[in-house]
Amino acid sequence: MDAFYASVELLRYPQLKGLPVVIGGGRRKVDEAIRNLPVGGTLADIPVEAFPLLKDYAGRGVITTATYPARQFGVGSAMGLMKAAKLCPQALILPVDFDEYRKYSRRFKQVIAEIAPVMEDRGVDEVYIDFTEVPGGQREGGRVLARLIQRSIFDATGLTCSIGIAPNKLLAKMASEFDKPNGISVVFESDLQTRIWPLPCRKVNGIGPKADEKLQRFGIRTIGELAARERDWLVENFGKATGAWMHEVAWGRDERPVVTESEPVSMSRETTFDRDLQAVRDRAELGAIFTHLCEKVAEDLQRKGYVGKTIGIKLRYDDFKIATRDQTIESFTADAKTIRRTAGLCLKRVPLDRPLRLLGVRVGALVKANSPEASSADALPRAANRSRGLAEAAAATASLF
Repeated sequence: MDAFYASVELLRYPQLKGLPVVIGGGRRKVDEAIRNLPVGGTLADIPVEAFPLLKDYAGRGVITTATYPARQFGVGSAMGLMKAAKLCPQALILPVDFDEYRKYSRRFKQVIAEIAPVMEDRGVDEVYIDFTEVPGGQREGGRVLARLIQRSIFDATGLTCSIGIAPNKLLAKMASEFDKPNGISVVFESDLQTRIWPLPCRKVNGIGPKADEKLQRFGIRTIGELAARERDWLVENFGKATGAWMHEVAWGRDERPVVTESEPVSMSRETTFDRDLQAVRDRAELGAIFTHLCEKVAEDLQRKGYVGKTIGIKLRYDDFKIATRDQTIESFTADAKTIRRTAGLCLKRVPLDRPLRLLGVRVGALVKANSPEASSADALPRAANRSRGLAEAAAATASLF
């Protein structure tokens, strides 16, 4: 979907179309703009000058997404709002409304499933589809089907999307970015050298900033330059798994199928603080936040019917460095106290001498709560272990937070 969150907001506020708008900084509870609603008017009647400007934002929030006019100034997802304000101070800022975005997400996916039912859900705004068996799907290399999907989504939601068509998921993902917004791009195997190899390595989904930085130290900036390296050289310098994978993707190879049903591997909750917090000085505040995160993860697990046995934490310090630790317990759980206890033990294994910007809690190695793995005799915690564990939790976190 094209600038999905922002596009949903523009349905609500059409008067902002064509303007630089960023979404982020917090979750919407009550729409602040409604206070400026003219008597007898609609949301579309709120004057543009009533919306807050990015230059007036003060806080530590990040951008969730931005409209294309804002992106022209270098503003993008995951960028700090204060930094974005220096690049595009005139941008308007709106809080996120996840309930609304999820509603539109369900709508557009339902439209696609009715046309091409072999669909893999990749999050709130993206899917893969396998249209091999869709009648007429191969006409014009898939363009006829793509136009049908675009038109059907727009008729149902008023939103646009960009579609990449290719022999595999790797190339389709890259192609979907070629002609945004509302574009259709078709990439054949024969297009690899002309359309894929000139692209920066970062365009490959899975090559992040650190890997790209290392590649550039070796003089490798484009996918073509990556493809020119021998597989053995990549394995030697990036490891057996990563090196072999880099060689495959540089040559446009990807055997992953479109998976219509998948199980989550983990669930997590995290929060970025309004100000840096210190483990000693702000122990009470951090303790309350930590407990709340554990409780919310437990609620997520219970609501979705999962239990897990690998519990971990994530910290981001004031210098933006990240520390993670995890611990695997004997029994599967979705219990907040057990999660809090084990996460507290993980905290003992990380330095807490620097101010903290972010704290997160994660539960992994998930299985269905009613599965044989979860209900086996080995997975049932004994009362004695629970009591001892809670005592350990208190001892483990009393000296921390």
